[in-house]
Amino acid sequence: MSLPFFEHPDDDGRQLPLAMAHRGFSADGLENSMAAFRAGVELGFRYLETDVHTTADGVLLLFHDETLDRVTDGRGRVAELPAADVAKARINGREPIPTFDELVTQLPGARLNLDVKDWGSVQSTAAAIERHQVHHRVLVTSFSDRRRRAVLKLLSRPVASSAGVGSNALFTLLGPVLPRPVFRRLMRGVLRDVQALQVPVRYGRVPVVTPGFIRRAHELDLVVHVWTINDADEMHRLLQLGVDGIVTDRADLLRDVMRLRGQWPEKPGQAGGAPG
Repeated sequence: MSLPFFEHPDDDGRQLPLAMAHRGFSADGLENSMAAFRAGVELGFRYLETDVHTTADGVLLLFHDETLDRVTDGRGRVAELPAADVAKARINGREPIPTFDELVTQLPGARLNLDVKDWGSVQSTAAAIERHQVHHRVLVTSFSDRRRRAVLKLLSRPVASSAGVGSNALFTLLGPVLPRPVFRRLMRGVLRDVQALQVPVRYGRVPVVTPGFIRRAHELDLVVHVWTINDADEMHRLLQLGVDGIVTDRADLLRDVMRLRGQWPEKPGQAGGAPG
């Protein structure tokens, strides 16, 4: 792809599949914590998948849920709490909830796949990207195409972006049935502002990531990232199919699989240790 976010070559200049650590990497339930993000980077991951929510006073947090209840010892809706109250909560009773500012400054080599979880985070996400000038380091996504596009409209420079559920569904369902020229023309409009399709292997009983799906995406110069894959055999199968990236909870396992396939960047600078 032409945007810097996707540039991930090996020593010979060959583009490698993107390996993304889903909410960082933790075997101890510390998802979306600085400990989990650091663990992913220490394994050699350059790409971290994470989520954003915003406090009542406008602080952008890396957190998946609407409420603190599931993964922290705190209670309440993030959007209704001031940052000072959220800062008292501990993920799995141990780790504080990090802010976007902390992650981009403490791990300057990491590239971030940002899932914008609510409308209250549209302006704060765009403002944070602008404040740190990290347009080259982020991919903006959301289940809602409208929410994702609202973020993009507030940015001064292009950033990488991936399609929402509605656009992905159209691509998946119409691809096998429409004539190729009609499908391409339609999808160029629907997907005019995205470079990636980030999808599960299937939606319910509907298979998504098939050879035809990947071929149609590549014909439109789109990359295919698959989530959330935690089985080594499935990782091998998808990489063999030609997917362009995998999101996983098992960063350790994906690293081993990609090493076996000769698709892991061993140079330290490529693994996220240096700015870029």
